[in-house]
Amino acid sequence: MECTKCGRDAVMHAAYSGSHLCEEHLRESVERRVRRRVREDDLVPRSATPEDPETWVIGLSGGKDSVVLTHILDETFAEDPRIEMIALTIHEGIEGYRDESVSACEELATELEMQHELVSYEEEFGVRMDDVVEDDPENMAACAYCGVFRRDLLSKYAEELGADKLLTGHNLDDEAQTALMNVLEGDVSQIAKHFDASLGAFDERSEQEEFVPRAKPLRDVPEKEVALYAHLADLPAHITECPHSSEAYRGEIQELLLKLEENHPGTRHSIMAGYEELAGIVADEYQGSDEEADLNECEECGATTTREKCRKCALLDSLAAV
Repeated sequence: MECTKCGRDAVMHAAYSGSHLCEEHLRESVERRVRRRVREDDLVPRSATPEDPETWVIGLSGGKDSVVLTHILDETFAEDPRIEMIALTIHEGIEGYRDESVSACEELATELEMQHELVSYEEEFGVRMDDVVEDDPENMAACAYCGVFRRDLLSKYAEELGADKLLTGHNLDDEAQTALMNVLEGDVSQIAKHFDASLGAFDERSEQEEFVPRAKPLRDVPEKEVALYAHLADLPAHITECPHSSEAYRGEIQELLLKLEENHPGTRHSIMAGYEELAGIVADEYQGSDEEADLNECEECGATTTREKCRKCALLDSLAAV
């Protein structure tokens, strides 16, 4: 099959657009979408100057998504004096799996000459995910614990590192899965938060000093294209599924979306277009309403929460009681 743009041998077919792309034009396509998202979400404010640069903390896990995002951002902004980038890696304490991905992070950061910070659950919380899985006092999937702990550390260290924004490597498939899950579960609060987290509007949470605004520049790119980009660019990505991954419901949604995309190309893009419009409407309704949650300080760690004790501390207390 020939590349739609140049006639060279194609390496992939994007059914949602009808295009066949060679290696060069696939890489250009992925990079263009990331840079367009950066522009459309206004991630580089006009106020950023060499004297007062914008600081971005990039969540670098060592997987294909975060590695590709870090690589493209470095290629785009490494020589831009208005932007300072710091890679932040979280070690969950999963023997074998995370050690290899941390090595990938260190290799990439060294290659890019990017500041790299590594923090761990064990140092911060005194727990390792391998042990949490064995104890599991809340009878939850491992991903539920891990997600809470990871988000806490990303937010904490983004703030400590002076981040203006926290960038993560969520791709189109990730976002479409989350959107569909929130709709099917009727989770209105999460729909409202989506407007805040990934549209560049940053809404009410970002206007409060307690939160570092988040952005997802990779969210327009399908997962398979990210993986192919990582392979073609020979990036040090650790592409292996977590041994504790057990999000059965997300797995079902993933299979459903892949089947829908196969039969109806463009489904993921359509879901996100409609979801973002819905999220904006819901966020507007939540602003100033009686349903808008009051923010407090966690009685144990001082983190901002809607409860007396944040979810992280509640989980750590339950683990300590085992």
